[in-house]
Amino acid sequence: MATKRSASRPTKRRVPADWVHQFLIVLPSTEPLVWRRIQVPESYTFWDLHVAIQDAMGWLDCHLHEFTVVLDSKSGRIGRFGIPVDDMLEQPRVRPGWTVKVSDVISRGDLPILYVYDFGDNWRHMVMYEGGAQVDRSAEYPRCVSGARKCPPEDCGGVNGYEELLEAIRDPKHQRNSELLEWLGGGFDPDDFDARKIRFDDPKKRWKIAFENSRG
Repeated sequence: MATKRSASRPTKRRVPADWVHQFLIVLPSTEPLVWRRIQVPESYTFWDLHVAIQDAMGWLDCHLHEFTVVLDSKSGRIGRFGIPVDDMLEQPRVRPGWTVKVSDVISRGDLPILYVYDFGDNWRHMVMYEGGAQVDRSAEYPRCVSGARKCPPEDCGGVNGYEELLEAIRDPKHQRNSELLEWLGGGFDPDDFDARKIRFDDPKKRWKIAFENSRG
């Protein structure tokens, strides 16, 4: 897998090494909102941030993803970070997320970052950078500070499919009630979320699982 792409150098913003980045992640099309607030190490790449978002939200990381970042609001220049694919029509090209540090791209006041997961279901997350915070030496990072509501089930059909699913499982008389409850393993509580139960995977291990055997 190629990891070097020609692209404009992102604007850099220095962040103290003893800081962590704080982000608010929102699924804007859900009602009530599904959201998380997380803190991640200053050293994180976009791949690392991707893994943290997956774990905080409750996704299973079994589909493609991509970050879109406004690098220059005046010119409209954007950067795309994720998993490159061999598509010459993509402009600008997607840069490998594991090669770009978040600190080298973000700056306070930028437009929200768009994070898309599962291009089929098209889960579009708004990722708002809320600035840096001093490292709490008694805490482990990354960490989920707060949030609300359970993440939608994988492969449920995106926003419209999720709304239909909730409607069906709430109504015992709905024609798909039994079918969807069985598909969900017996039940689904959209309000079931506790930030204290979030566990974060090691992004380096996740990368090895995803790519180590595919390098040529």
